[in-house]
Amino acid sequence: MLTKLPSLGLWAVIFLNAIILSGSLVPYPSGARCDAAEPMSLDGLYQLERIADPQLSPDGKRVVYQVTKILDATKNLKTTQLWLANADGSGSRQLTTSGKSDTHPRWSPDGSKILFESSRDGSSQIYVMDLVSGGEPKKITNISTGASNGVWSPDGSRVAFLSTVRPEWSKLPFAESDAKNKESDEAASGSLVKAKTFSKLFYRHWDSYVEDKRNHLFVINADGTDCRDVTPGDRDAYPTSSTFSAGDEFTFSPDGNYLLFTAVPAKGESWSTNHDICRVSIQNKEEEWQPITSGPAAESLIKFSPDGKWAAYRAQSKPGYEADRWQLIVCECNPDGTFRGTPSSWTESLDSPVNDYSWIDNSKVLFTSDKNASSVLFIASAGKNPEQIAAPFEGGRMGQLTGHSLRGESYVVARATMNEPPALYAGRLQSGSAVAITTHNKELLAKWERPAPESVLVPVEGDVKMQMWILKPPGFDPAKKWPVVYLIHGGPQGAWEDGWSFRWCPQVWAAQGYVVAMPNPRGSTSFGQKFCDEISGDWGGKCYRDLVAGLEMVKSLGYVDATRIASAGASFGGYMQNWFAVNEISKEFRCLITHCSVYNFESMWGTTDELWFDEYEHGGLPWELPEKYREFSPHRLAGNLAKYKTPMLVIHNDLDFRCPIGQGHELFQALQRQGVESRFVNFPDEGHWVNKTANSLHWHREIFSWLQKYCPSGAK
Repeated sequence: MLTKLPSLGLWAVIFLNAIILSGSLVPYPSGARCDAAEPMSLDGLYQLERIADPQLSPDGKRVVYQVTKILDATKNLKTTQLWLANADGSGSRQLTTSGKSDTHPRWSPDGSKILFESSRDGSSQIYVMDLVSGGEPKKITNISTGASNGVWSPDGSRVAFLSTVRPEWSKLPFAESDAKNKESDEAASGSLVKAKTFSKLFYRHWDSYVEDKRNHLFVINADGTDCRDVTPGDRDAYPTSSTFSAGDEFTFSPDGNYLLFTAVPAKGESWSTNHDICRVSIQNKEEEWQPITSGPAAESLIKFSPDGKWAAYRAQSKPGYEADRWQLIVCECNPDGTFRGTPSSWTESLDSPVNDYSWIDNSKVLFTSDKNASSVLFIASAGKNPEQIAAPFEGGRMGQLTGHSLRGESYVVARATMNEPPALYAGRLQSGSAVAITTHNKELLAKWERPAPESVLVPVEGDVKMQMWILKPPGFDPAKKWPVVYLIHGGPQGAWEDGWSFRWCPQVWAAQGYVVAMPNPRGSTSFGQKFCDEISGDWGGKCYRDLVAGLEMVKSLGYVDATRIASAGASFGGYMQNWFAVNEISKEFRCLITHCSVYNFESMWGTTDELWFDEYEHGGLPWELPEKYREFSPHRLAGNLAKYKTPMLVIHNDLDFRCPIGQGHELFQALQRQGVESRFVNFPDEGHWVNKTANSLHWHREIFSWLQKYCPSGAK
């Protein structure tokens, strides 16, 4: 899918620093001009345009994608518009100008129209833009509960979309059910009584209350007529957790008469991961859902081959384990989407997960995966081991693939690295070259010195090596001593990848004058399933000792000031800050920063939204295995906070339902009660992340101020 990185005038020097310490260091191209003299600014982070969701036209000649611009970071003003680029790199232009949010573009089968969702008239609705006749986009949905994730039928005559509705009215005619949903929402909004009533789990997800509403799929004619709910009932027809979603999680059958979709478990949905792919008729209103997969764990993301004779989907094998390896399962199918024969795995021999994928032709599939903290591409086919595609970019650096689209041998991909935000590249699988087709951030990036990360391998227990990124600050002088920020990633089944983040952007941290170290300890993804699995039930064990080993390696670097080291992390990374704080390693840090963390495993189980995670991690329920919930719980060792007295910045948000706000309150009270220097920053309008730009600015300033107070930046 990818090939060669073009010369953009930004690739100048190669880091040749020879730091080999019981491991290896791999230098990457810097990505910054030799004469660049300006560090990346915090304000600059919000000036970057954010590119996403590239979609290649059926003829492979054009790409539609979305671009988000921050209009005023202090006022939370932003816009997302659609752009159209030529796949040969000869030019691009803005396609929509609503000034609101235009997202999720999808080409019609004949390439003449683009389907997208937009908030231009208030709520999110589905629109169609005709590229042949021109004119303003036509709104084809007008549903009170909003419409999103539109996809075309094979012949372009229908559109399926997603909406969250009250199930008790879902079997009524559309106009009647929609009116009742609207009436209920307006009544709740206008009432002085804000009470919520729950009768089952889930009743909230991530940062919002859903009560008893359900994700349902609707089908409407492409001209906007005859809309109806095709998945009525008290069950979600779309994943409520992003863990089980890797793209468009529903599609039409090859004959266009059925929808196939990833369904949430019918029972125990908050503690079961047993998602199934189901099928429902769009013609027969009386037909019930039919599961077409029956594995013990999750199945998702079904896609049909170009000739409609084969179906592929992703599947896990361990019930309850959200971080299990995803395999690519393929089976012959009928035009109505039902299977013929026995499904088989095309990736059984591969110790890497299948993320998103696309059919190349009727016998081969291209899919993205992760390996050694970077994205990788594989081609899979029946009876063969998956074939990895060599990194086609200059220097052999793949980076992070954040979206791709494929039409036969032609592809487009959104690719980012730790020193460059996502940009689009296009080419052909066998050509050996890739063309940059977007230049949205070129001038801004050229102003900044953006050091490239270096990859170090650290020996850890078990005769394995832990990979760790080292990012040096702009203007780095190896003869001087520099402070360090030791960043711990979330998950815990996650990784610091050679990619870009607008929430935790290592370049911005390095630009403050710090060496940034980003270890990938036990539990990190992309280093094999065994390495990933070894965090389960052992959060404060091997993973912690891996991080201790990584810190010792960092301290030994000749340019590091071992008296100025701080650590920070969010979610699981925040948990590890709390575990650091109550263990002897705390003495190594000038200060700690914990964001939306886990502090007390016992109260965490009782307040989090997704129970399957805690129950798998600890092997059961807290009253069944109390010792497992307490073994590595920082609250159990709270007395050690006073022993080590490491200053701690606690950040926690009211709408975080994954690691609920009580975790932050418990930690801060323990710190304050024992006289430990601490500060609590609370965002009442944010969830697990800080997404609003004004809040994000404040978040960064609080963090960098805390670092400067206890671990001053700059070389000595």
